[in-house]
Amino acid sequence: MGKLAVVVVAAGKGSRMRTEESKQYLHLNGKPIIVHTLALFQRIAQVDTIVLVTGTDDMERCSGYVGQYGLSKVKHIVAGGKERQHSVYRGLQALAADTEWVMVHDGVRPFVAVEHVVACWRKAMETEAAVLAVPVKDTIKVVNSAGTIQSTPDRRSLWAIQTPQAFRLSLLKRAYAEAEKDGFTGTDDAMLVERIGTPVQVVEADYYNIKITTPEDLPWADWIIHHVRGESVQ
Repeated sequence: MGKLAVVVVAAGKGSRMRTEESKQYLHLNGKPIIVHTLALFQRIAQVDTIVLVTGTDDMERCSGYVGQYGLSKVKHIVAGGKERQHSVYRGLQALAADTEWVMVHDGVRPFVAVEHVVACWRKAMETEAAVLAVPVKDTIKVVNSAGTIQSTPDRRSLWAIQTPQAFRLSLLKRAYAEAEKDGFTGTDDAMLVERIGTPVQVVEADYYNIKITTPEDLPWADWIIHHVRGESVQ
């Protein structure tokens, strides 16, 4: 089956949250958001290793969290790069040579369902690359720089992509190396894999797997943790 590692990316500053503290360190139900995320993967039996990528200034406190919260699967804490893509690449390079599969996950998505994580990994083992996603609920418009609607894509073909995204490690490393060589920056890991000609499969998740990004997300996150996905309701 091969070893599965998870690279958790938490190196961003998160300016959209409009707080002094980076969003991944804001407290949710008494613990930093990033701790909830790491603890989720700690509890998944199939996960062998976790690599946490964070800001240079935050490495010490993250190391403290690992001890304080018993996050024994966090084997490496790596300093991130300028962009998310650079941060993920550094995380991938920290993985042991015998790692066959890797998932990349946003540090501020603490509510992904365990069954969806496992389903995403299983799909990747069949196809080499898979991502969690949900069908888009709203009508989406393509709008130009002047704010004028240009077109309306068929909603049935549109999915909102989430994390984790799961890949054969050798494939993702190759995609990252090609992107770096060509000076290409993508918006997610799947985009880099698509770019080298490998199809990526979608695995349907749910709408609770939110990315905590703006102040409006915090009360929603608090509701989810108390009613749907918190440790106390699992």
